[in-house]
Amino acid sequence: MKRLLIANRGEIAVRIIRTAERLGIKTVLVVSEADRGSLAAELADEVVLIGPAPPAASYLRIDRILEAARRTRAEAVHPGYGLLSENADFASAVRAAGLAFVGPTAEAMRALGSKAAAKAMAAREGVPVIPGTAGLEQDLGALTAEAARIGYPLLIKATAGGGGRGMRIVEREADLAPALNSARREAKAAFGDDAVMLERLIADPRHVEVQIFGDAAGNVVHLFDRDCSLQRRHQKVVEEAPAPGLGEPLRGKLADAAVRLAKAAGYQGAGTVEFLIEGAGGDADPRWYFIEANTRLQVEHTVTEMVTGLDLVEWQLRIAAGERLPLAQERISCSGHAVETRLCAEDPAHDFAPSTGRLAAFAMPSGPGIRVDTGVRAGDEVSPHYDSLIAKIVSRGSNRQVAMARQLEALDALHVAGPRTNAAFLRALLSDPDVAAARMSTGLIARRLTRLTERPDNEAAVAEGLRHMLEKIGHAIEAERLHNGGHAFDPWRAADGFQLGGERRQLVTVLLDGTLTARKVRWTADGPVVCRRKRAGGAIPRHVRIADAGDRVFLQQDLWQTELRWPAYDAETEAQGEAAGVVRAPINGRIVEVFVAEGGPVEKGQRIAVIEAMKMEHVLVAPLSGRLAKLAVAAGEQVACGSLIATILAEGSAA
Repeated sequence: MKRLLIANRGEIAVRIIRTAERLGIKTVLVVSEADRGSLAAELADEVVLIGPAPPAASYLRIDRILEAARRTRAEAVHPGYGLLSENADFASAVRAAGLAFVGPTAEAMRALGSKAAAKAMAAREGVPVIPGTAGLEQDLGALTAEAARIGYPLLIKATAGGGGRGMRIVEREADLAPALNSARREAKAAFGDDAVMLERLIADPRHVEVQIFGDAAGNVVHLFDRDCSLQRRHQKVVEEAPAPGLGEPLRGKLADAAVRLAKAAGYQGAGTVEFLIEGAGGDADPRWYFIEANTRLQVEHTVTEMVTGLDLVEWQLRIAAGERLPLAQERISCSGHAVETRLCAEDPAHDFAPSTGRLAAFAMPSGPGIRVDTGVRAGDEVSPHYDSLIAKIVSRGSNRQVAMARQLEALDALHVAGPRTNAAFLRALLSDPDVAAARMSTGLIARRLTRLTERPDNEAAVAEGLRHMLEKIGHAIEAERLHNGGHAFDPWRAADGFQLGGERRQLVTVLLDGTLTARKVRWTADGPVVCRRKRAGGAIPRHVRIADAGDRVFLQQDLWQTELRWPAYDAETEAQGEAAGVVRAPINGRIVEVFVAEGGPVEKGQRIAVIEAMKMEHVLVAPLSGRLAKLAVAAGEQVACGSLIATILAEGSAA
């Protein structure tokens, strides 16, 4: 293999490029218009533009990817994860074009990559499975009947792909149809396939997966297990290897089941077999179930690499080139413990809404036992078109306690400004006593979400930021004086707080995270001193980090971000008055659906619209009851964060 085309983006594209470069393989990267200046594009040997930013117009275009491979004389295609990585038609098309596909055959992908087909195979192999839909009927009538047979609560799952996309919990029959529509839209956007299946909901299990590898000669090995129980809305947040607290008999059963399934499917390349374990409390012989197989490299492959010392991407490339597995099972060992946290551009204080925009600062941790995989740099734009993951922070230690301690130190050391991140949430999660003691389940985050996302007092950040902004004005005045040829110092234009008489005090108005607020400022000979509001007690805040983005300042305190900027008059908001309920876009995204009409009545909590970004949907609801005075959007429109969606006049207000 001399030239490899990478049909992906972001950190996984960077990850593949680095291994290919070490092996002497030239890389071709296909990019959308949004990724032309990305880190991956900078590192690749050759870059081919295949379309605009939306994945459906670029990264999901099989024809354009194959044309790029033909033009650049690539010999193989690596699909990464997500996007087309589990699309059997793509795997077939790549091989039909005479290229090597870095992954399983299309037949194995259909057998294991389809959740429904994989469950059927597992049942034939004697592996326990969760009760669910027996067939692939997709009409509402058939699914409603199957739901009644399975019983509520149940889980809707996209049959293609993974990562929590296209998954919905349904508590009652009345919610089934809208949940199906939402899950199908999300699955279609993420994987190009809107087929779904239904399963009985297993309450509060552990989620453990086994890494497997197979070759064309029929050999299959496992590379031990990982725990992925810490999830939010079915999306993994923290992963670790090996899975802590598993009894060796159970660990052996899971590994054996994973290898059996892979052999039955004739599996080649990297894959993951996932299981749910009932009874997170540590039952010596718990019930366990196969749930799905991912026929690709996983996001969390890093923790397996850290405890085995193996490069899984290298293994993928060697197997795709026709080689046998590099090691037999008895030569693969596991040493130490590794933990990965997924750093995402999202706002935990606002229901984890995707957060986009330019990275005003991006400094990652380093040190013994620390690894960071990322696809972005300071100055890059976090796009609304793709997944919110911006970095994976991985720590390794001789045991779990050391790995966890290093992970916490690494989180404390990072500095990201511009888009908000989940860093503070991750730190709070790893500090949870049950997480520290490895008493984890898929429901832990949901149960403790309020505490995990509780934002501490940010007065220290506000004071530091406002002082910085006032001093910046003073520096600008002095710079202007020097630029205009001023030689003599003019005390009347100096912004140093000097005055004849007592200490000057001022009430300064500023926009704090978009909300108008005021702080008292004392002017002294040493500059402005911002008076803090009285703290309600609690922990002393850590160091405040400042990132100046020109028109605004970002402050990071205790890993939470505060944004300050000078206010600008908004005539539209002023004219609406206090009786108006204003609905604005919480994120940059696309309006998928609108549920109301201008001029009609609305009830508090009624759905107004659905906005989609980063392949996730967010429902916007009415903040009060009244009349919809203005509807500012239509389905299909792109909107920016803060854009007006609708204005509601409260009941009894004048028109």
